[in-house]
Amino acid sequence: MRHGISSIGDALREYMNKSRMKPRMMEVRIQENWEQMMGKTIARYTESIQLFDAKLIITTNVAPLKQELNYAKDKIIKLVNEMLGEPAVREVIIK
Repeated sequence: MRHGISSIGDALREYMNKSRMKPRMMEVRIQENWEQMMGKTIARYTESIQLFDAKLIITTNVAPLKQELNYAKDKIIKLVNEMLGEPAVREVIIK
């Protein structure tokens, strides 16, 4: 646009990028897309997903799933960052 005027979409994107709500919005997007990224079985046994300070914290009580997720940490980081369109996750913690 001209003379410092931007579209509503651009203004909203800029506001969200500067907002304190951005990490929470990313967390919600991850939660909403978790089943699509990881599959129904993993999503069914995942109790919670949290994003805190570029760390994705995944909680499950299923021991074999914990082991599988531990092996797939790099893949999870890659999938989540691709889905978000930016490098928001640097570490995965399995609890």
